[in-house]
Amino acid sequence: MMLGTVQLGVLAACIVLFVPMAMAGWHLSRNKMLFFSGALFISLAVGVHLSPYFLSITDFISSSSSSSSPSSFDSGNDRDFCLPLLHEIYFHIEQVRSINGTLYYLKSWGWPLSGAVSGCGFQKLGRSHASDFLNGSWVVVAGDSQARLVALALLNLILDSERMDAVRGDLFKRHSNYQIVVSDIGMKLDFIWAPFVSNLTDLMVEIKHYPSYPDVLVMGSGLWHMLHVHDASDYGVSMKHLKGSVMSLLPMSPELGDDGVVSGSASFRSPPFFWLGMPMLVDSMLNTEEKRERMNGAAFFAYEAKLRQSKILRESGGPLLLLDIHSLSRDCGRRCTEDGMHYDAVVYNAAIQIMLNALLIESHQNL
Repeated sequence: MMLGTVQLGVLAACIVLFVPMAMAGWHLSRNKMLFFSGALFISLAVGVHLSPYFLSITDFISSSSSSSSPSSFDSGNDRDFCLPLLHEIYFHIEQVRSINGTLYYLKSWGWPLSGAVSGCGFQKLGRSHASDFLNGSWVVVAGDSQARLVALALLNLILDSERMDAVRGDLFKRHSNYQIVVSDIGMKLDFIWAPFVSNLTDLMVEIKHYPSYPDVLVMGSGLWHMLHVHDASDYGVSMKHLKGSVMSLLPMSPELGDDGVVSGSASFRSPPFFWLGMPMLVDSMLNTEEKRERMNGAAFFAYEAKLRQSKILRESGGPLLLLDIHSLSRDCGRRCTEDGMHYDAVVYNAAIQIMLNALLIESHQNL
């Protein structure tokens, strides 16, 4: 700024010196030339002295506008602004014909590059960055087949293709638990087969007696209950019991109300626990008559209403952040599922990246 002021002063001096000389060459009267020279000198002198203040004001306005942008996660306001936007993604599906004439689809996804979402700076973490971030972590994924696909997506991000070939067979043993330790980054992952909400409640009671809690917990249930019990009211009661078990794991805080809802100024934050939402069900594509009869859109919305009424989700004051598989699967559409219930890897890959970005926001780390 000092250098610019000096240069401006030199320019003013040149104008004051040479303009009157030029005017004298045009045979103006001496009084007119002196008047013009004086007025010009005074105007330029005032401008030179005031210019640093105008520059300072400009810098202040610029810095103020940049500090209000939600491009970093250093403040609670930015965090609360960006978390609800994590699911604002788009899917791109392109039909491609192979050499032998077979048609298939290339599927990809991303966050918009413009609008409010772009200001949050969400990024897809690659293997190296995801491994660094999850280094030394204990991750627990519990639930039904949807949770198993989420566990697969996370391991697929962390492990190379050779190790993934060995993982798939063991992870997808029917109705079984699975555990793996990724020794090079010290990450431990437990998949717990828990198809009913009551199984998740039992798991919370078990975790409460552990010497330490998981660093990341992802759980979800509903499809099995919808198929085998088909009673939304019973599901709602189970969800309220689960909420109580989850709340018992949380650190005590003076901001917790009697019903466990966080109140007041929000300095208290729940641990990074996630609820895995149910996918969009395409009942015409389901593979049995019983599924087509019981797992339809009306049943989904009845179960979804009970989930919301339980107030277990963070958006209603509860402890769990939602991984909204329903919105992701709906946006990807029918071309992303073969059985109307389980979706292609692109959907669960997006869910994992949403989870990782949420963890970065919660931990106040920039991407």
